[in-house]
Amino acid sequence: MEQLIPYLQIIAGLVLLTAGGEFIVRGAVGLALLMGVSKVIVGLTIVAAGTSAPEFVVSLNASLKGTADIAMGNVVGSNIANILLILGAVALLKPIAAGRVTVVRDGGAMLLGTLLFIGLCMFGVIERWAGAVMLCVLVAIWYFTYKHDKNMPSHASNLHEEEVDEVGEVPSGWFKPIIATVIGIVALMFGAEWLVDGGVTVAREFGVSEAVIGLTLVAFGTSLPELAASMVAAFRGHSDVALGNVFGSNLLNLLVIIGGVSLITPIPVPAQILASDIWIMLAVTVALLLVTFAFRKLSRSAGVVFVIAYFVYVFQLVAA
Repeated sequence: MEQLIPYLQIIAGLVLLTAGGEFIVRGAVGLALLMGVSKVIVGLTIVAAGTSAPEFVVSLNASLKGTADIAMGNVVGSNIANILLILGAVALLKPIAAGRVTVVRDGGAMLLGTLLFIGLCMFGVIERWAGAVMLCVLVAIWYFTYKHDKNMPSHASNLHEEEVDEVGEVPSGWFKPIIATVIGIVALMFGAEWLVDGGVTVAREFGVSEAVIGLTLVAFGTSLPELAASMVAAFRGHSDVALGNVFGSNLLNLLVIIGGVSLITPIPVPAQILASDIWIMLAVTVALLLVTFAFRKLSRSAGVVFVIAYFVYVFQLVAA
C-alpha cells in the first residue's frame, strides 16, 4: 500500500489542480465583470492568468522545496504541450481559424516572450533582476495590446471577448466569486504539494531526472485546464478560442510564472533543459506561427502532425 501513495498523490494533485484552476477562473472573471472591467481586458489578463495558475503554484512549490528542475521543466513542458498536444487535439476535432492580427500580434508577443526567456536562461540562473525584467515586458505587451484593441478593434479583440464567454456561467453577486476564488487557491496549494511530492518520489523510483518529470507528467497535469477549456470551446464551434488561450497562456507561463517565482527565489536552469528542451519549445513556437500565418488556420492534417510530434517528444524524453 505504501508504494501506491506517490501515485495516489499524483492523481489527487492533478484533480485538485484542474478543479482549482476552474474555480479561480470563474471566481476571478466574476469579480472582474462585477467591477466593470471590459471583456477584452478580462480575456487578455484574467482568463489567461487563471488557466496558468496551476503552473505558477506548482513551480513556486517546487522551487521553494529545492526541486527547481521540476519548476523549469513544468513551464517549458507546458508550453510544448499547449502547442503540440492541445492545439493539435483541438484541430483534429475542428480546424482552428487563425486571423492575421491574432497571429502577428498575439503570436508575435508569445515569440518575443520565448526569445526573452531563452536569452535569460543563457545566464544559467534566472535571478531576481531577470524576473523583474520579464514582468515589466509583460506589462508593456498587455498595455500595447489593450491600446491596439481599443483604437483598432479586430478579430483579435473579439477573440479575447470570446475567451471570457467560453468560461461559462460565473458566480453571481460578490460573495460567491470570492468564495470560488478562495476554494480555487486552496485546491491549487494542496494539489501542487501532492503533485510535486509524488512526482519527485516516482522520479527517484524509476531513476529519471526531476527535469523529465517536470517536462512530462507535471507539465501535462498543469496543462489540463487549458486542454479542458479548449476542447469545450471546440465542441461549441469556437475552436479559434483555443489559439488565443495558448498564445496568452504560453506568454504568461514564461513571463509571469518564471518571472514571478524568480522574484521570490532564483531558479537554476537545468543543463538538460538548457541544451535541448528550450530549443524544442522555440522550434514548435515558430512552427505554429509559420503554419497559422501561411494557411490562416491549423488544419486537421497539421493537428495529426502536432499530436504525433508531442508523443515522439515525450517518448524520447522517457526512453533517454
